[in-house]
Amino acid sequence: MTFAYQNPASHTFVPEIWDADLLTQFDPLLVWASPLVANNKYEGEIRKQGDVVHINSLLRPTVGDYTVADGMTSQRPETVDQKFPITEAKYLQVLVEDAERVQLAGGLDSPINQQMIRSLAREADTFMGNIIAKGATALPTIKPTAENAPQSLYSAILDMMLALDDSDIPAGRYVVVSPRVKRYLIEHPAVANAAAYGEGGVTANGVVARLAGFTILTTTAMPTGVDIVAGHSEFATYASQFTGFREGQSEKYRADYIDTLHLYGGKIVRYPDLDAKKADNTFDESKPTKGIVKASVEWVTAA
Repeated sequence: MTFAYQNPASHTFVPEIWDADLLTQFDPLLVWASPLVANNKYEGEIRKQGDVVHINSLLRPTVGDYTVADGMTSQRPETVDQKFPITEAKYLQVLVEDAERVQLAGGLDSPINQQMIRSLAREADTFMGNIIAKGATALPTIKPTAENAPQSLYSAILDMMLALDDSDIPAGRYVVVSPRVKRYLIEHPAVANAAAYGEGGVTANGVVARLAGFTILTTTAMPTGVDIVAGHSEFATYASQFTGFREGQSEKYRADYIDTLHLYGGKIVRYPDLDAKKADNTFDESKPTKGIVKASVEWVTAA
């Protein structure tokens, strides 16, 4: 397709391909909203801010004792509804004075557009981190000393492992730590030598190591007052959709605009065996989930 501003012989500027470029470059920047921490199984079709995704949970039937005299009593399936609203709508708009020149120079690889993508990712990730931290179960404050900081922080993660074990949280867990926690945690031999215990090396989405059943991640987008969060991606869900790029002539400037709209939302997912059901067949969402735990650190030494 050739646009009005293009040379008829040129076909290098194709805005339709930018959608995939944005998603490819956006996803690796996420931690809280990444599939490692939050699932996206309820994403569905998001068309506008304010859409609601419904999540139905099936209550577990009661097992009865069978006798010849009493026979069996049938039970009707019962579900609990959770409403997942898509609350956020963020946009990104770029003005280009020579669209073909920018596309030939690298399009979304340009420094300006890279920073815009990072801004969108940061906004979404911070939003999801706050959702997760708000719904997590708080554990006692960690109080390391200058001498025992690595061991103290590592032990705290093992305590989180125990708390999740006690609630029968399945394998495939994560731990997200602040950069300050990471600074001391990687001094612990079990983390420093993670290759001997699990999997070492920094990878995408802020992964530090895989160890003791956890994928350990780090991010600067930590919720206020929280230093460590551990859990499973099944207990938080994130839905996101880019509505596609538009392009046209700017009314204010002698330039062409290219923009996109990012719609998203996040929610703590409740389960019948772990969360209290109310009389109206909804969950009590004022209480924290047992599938995610959090802790703060009372720092007594300089970073």
